[in-house]
Parts: sequence; structure tokens; C-alpha cells
Amino acid sequence: MPSRLRARDRVQGPCLGAPAYGSAVTTPRLVVEEELLRRNIDRVAVGARVAGVALRPHVKTHKCLEIARLQVAAGATGVTVATVGEAEVFVHAGFDDVLVAYPLWLDDDRATRLARLAGRARNAIGVDCTESAARARAMLPDVELMVEIDSGHHRTGCAPGDVGEVAAAGGVRGAFTFPGHSYSPDGGSGAAADEARALAEAGKALVAAGVEAPVLSGGSTPSLAHTDTGVVTELRPGVYVLGDAQQWELGSCSPDDIALTCHATVVSLAGGRVVVDAGSKVLGADRAAYSTGFGRLLDHPDARIVMLSEHHAVIEMAERPPLGTTLRLVPNHVCNAVNLADELWVGDQRWSVAARGRNG
Repeated sequence: MPSRLRARDRVQGPCLGAPAYGSAVTTPRLVVEEELLRRNIDRVAVGARVAGVALRPHVKTHKCLEIARLQVAAGATGVTVATVGEAEVFVHAGFDDVLVAYPLWLDDDRATRLARLAGRARNAIGVDCTESAARARAMLPDVELMVEIDSGHHRTGCAPGDVGEVAAAGGVRGAFTFPGHSYSPDGGSGAAADEARALAEAGKALVAAGVEAPVLSGGSTPSLAHTDTGVVTELRPGVYVLGDAQQWELGSCSPDDIALTCHATVVSLAGGRVVVDAGSKVLGADRAAYSTGFGRLLDHPDARIVMLSEHHAVIEMAERPPLGTTLRLVPNHVCNAVNLADELWVGDQRWSVAARGRNG
């Protein structure tokens, strides 16, 4: 395998060895370095195995069957998805243990679609109140439920002490939480501590409600290294597999861990600006309060994307690369960038973003 330095050198200047549509090199495109991808997968899988906890990665990050298969082959016990549509894609592709990790208020359409999956996989869905739990149990008697609790992110989830009331509907596997407040500078350790306290309380309430050995599921990429595996029995990180500029700036990955970049071509140097042919329709438009730009450049860590339009990005950087140079951009939020792409370029292969757009 070529060294990382050589990989970087290859894309400084016209990208002569890159895959192509027809005979011409085409940008923008999302490119995955398979060696780094596998390294990220193995690192987290080994960590979970050593800690004695299950790993159920969130595949909304990549929406890609090939990547999910690598995760399962490395030891993941199942996958986490965000929507019924994503569940359909992965179950139809042969994945047999799927959690929809958001509280669902079932309508006839989603209930019918989930019922069709019942004989093909072990499926569980999220609920976070007595009403949604009772509705799910009435419409899908055989589906397993996971009760979402709020551990400090304050988006969805019931209070940890209320989980027993929600579990009264029956068919509950356990409780889960998303410590999303880990997405702040120095927030990872505090969010992990909040997660552990909330899941410990929820676990006691579930046992008191008659749920034996409940699954206690947590995890986000920024809090992953701080997870209390004395409490948490299952991990659901997502972004760790590819990395992005948010994780880089939060310190939860280094540039050497970033496996996905957007290859883009310098198309203008007008007025001293460096402009490339990848905008918000490729990179996504996310910019968190702590982000220092609309994205970063893997090979130029001091550079920043300072302006983003639909099809172009303006970059501030110390040097002015020649027109036609291919640069490797790091999206702020890789999940959004992938959801905008039809395929990922992996060596000489193209892997389909199979669950792209399956947002309901």
C-alpha cells in the first residue's frame, strides 16, 4: 500500500491516476481511503471487544452496504439506522439485526413497512413516551422496543426515571440515549458522564419494571473514548468510521484518521481567491458554532473554506495552487455530504450510497 504521504502527493496537481467517468477525471467526488477506513473500523471494534460491550454502529453516516459489511465482519452485532427507509435497505441486503434509534410515532405506512421486515431480521424501534410505546405495541405486536432517554442533549427521550412507565407496554429490550451535547469543545467527557448516570438510572427502573438484563445503549463519536463501559452495554457511534472536520476540530479524530475527502478542482484564482468546484450540494452546508469554516483541507491544515455556494467553495490559504489542481476537502459533517452523493470512490471501485435519500 502507498504511504499516506504518497497518497497526498498524488493529488497535488492534476490528479492523473484517479478513477474517471469515461476518459476524463471528474470532480467533485467523494473519495474513501480504504486502508484508513478499515483501520478506523478495526480500532473501535477491538475497543468494544476488549471492554466487553456490543458494538452497533450507526450506518446513517455512510449509508453504504459495503462499509456496513466491513463493520459486521469486524465484530459489530448489528447496525443502527435513523429511519424506516434505511432499515428497509439494510434488511433487504441481508443485515439481520437492525435498530431504528429514534422515537417513532407509527402511521399505517411505516407500520406496514416494518411488518414486512419482521420475518427477515430482528428489528427494534425507539419510543420515548407511553403513548408511542402503546401505539407501537398495538400496531406491531412482535416488534421490540428500545426506550430513548434524555441524558442531556434535550432533543428527544424521556427522563431516565420514567422509563419503567414506558416499558409497561411490553416487549422492551432496553434503553438508549444519544449524548449529543458531546458536540461541543471539551464536551466529550462530560457528556459521557451524563450518559452513564442516565443509563444507570434507567437500567434500575427497567429491572424494577421486570425487564431482565436490559440493553443500555449509548455512544457518540466525540464521547466514545470516555464511555463508561461499566454501565453502557452497547455502543452506537457513527462518524468514527470516516471522520470529518467537526471531529477534527473537537479533537475526537486526527487528520490521519480522516478516511473520506471530497476531491475538488481549483477552477478560479480571480482576485486572489482560491475557488474549487465543490459547494454545498456536495459538501453539505453544516457549520456548527465551534467550526472555523465551512470545511477544511486535509493537506493544508491552516486553510479554511470561508464561503460556500451551491457549486463552489472559496478557500483562504497561504499558497495559490495552479488552476486545475485537485485539492482534498474535508466536509464539516460527513453524514450530510454522503447523503448528497450517489457513490463513494474507493480505489478503483465505486460503492453505492445505497440508502441515500431514504429519510422517512
